[in-house]
Amino acid sequence: MPATTQTPVGGGGGCPPVGIHLEGIILPPILTIDVILGILGNVVAMWIFCWRQKIWNPNVLFLFNLVIADFLALVSLPLRIDSLLRGHWVFGDGLCRINLFLMFANRSASIGLMTVVAIYRYFKVVHPHHRFNRMTKRQAWYVVAFLWLLVIGPRVPMLALSHIKGEGNATQCFFFTSYKEASRTIVFLVGMHRVMSVVEFFVPLAMLLFCSARISCVLKRRKMDKAKGARRAMRACVAIVAVFGVCFLPGAVTTAGLWVVGRFRPGDCASFYALTQLTVVSFGLNFLNSALDPVIYCFSSSVFRNTLVSAVPRALRRRRAGAGDGEETGGEGAAAAAAAAGSTSGTQSTGQHELQSLGTKSVSEAME
Repeated sequence: MPATTQTPVGGGGGCPPVGIHLEGIILPPILTIDVILGILGNVVAMWIFCWRQKIWNPNVLFLFNLVIADFLALVSLPLRIDSLLRGHWVFGDGLCRINLFLMFANRSASIGLMTVVAIYRYFKVVHPHHRFNRMTKRQAWYVVAFLWLLVIGPRVPMLALSHIKGEGNATQCFFFTSYKEASRTIVFLVGMHRVMSVVEFFVPLAMLLFCSARISCVLKRRKMDKAKGARRAMRACVAIVAVFGVCFLPGAVTTAGLWVVGRFRPGDCASFYALTQLTVVSFGLNFLNSALDPVIYCFSSSVFRNTLVSAVPRALRRRRAGAGDGEETGGEGAAAAAAAAGSTSGTQSTGQHELQSLGTKSVSEAME
């Protein structure tokens, strides 16, 4: 059984250190799965975007930067897995700082980029005439650069300060809570980190829910919810919200709980210990996001989706194509009859047809 580590206690008032029992047992397998699935999926995604993607529009730029954020977050995890299995940190102060910086900065970048992808799709579908939809690649790069600065800036102090505590087999590398003997600077940074962890969850979540609801309502009002592209747009929104909720909701709730206990019930050590252990376990779900993001790429990029389909063995594709040809042959008579009936029953009004065509084009552009 892996050695237990000592719980940082700065947020729990005068609570003495306690061994974390869940951390060394639950987190290593969760993080290992995150790393294997995430690196595999994101390497494939990077290959598709770099060598198979011919046209780079703002949507593709946002997704490509999401791949980079996920990949950098994942490559920081093996050192964390090793320290969890050993029960202590053996890689020194410098790697501790870099490790924490990569994990938290790229997690925040991933959240921000998922939100930007949803907002981009929202404007394409709901407001097709908005000037936001005329965004150039240069302007998209400005958005990406601003987002990276926004998430990196508050994390720069992680690189400037030491987060190593203890010596020998008791050495630990933590940031999300502070040790009892931590300096005021560390305590302030920890407090800021907790506030950011909560804000960067609930604000993007509200925006994601709003964008998804509006897209669904508009597509239904335009009677486009049955169209293939529209269904993909709705599924992409659902996928983003689902991944976001599963991966980040537990951590946001437990982080908020730690702040409440530390602020209003500093002597409640039982609650502090329970929330600390739950926060540690939810840490593994944060990086499950990087493994699940390729699902979002499938819904959000037609090139990514088509390249994956083309990678399916030819024999399997022929079998599926043969089944599809049979269905098409059997349905030719019905299709011809329906076409004849449609031609005799009249056509839609020109204005309504143009509106639907514009909506369909906007949805298609959002899915490229």
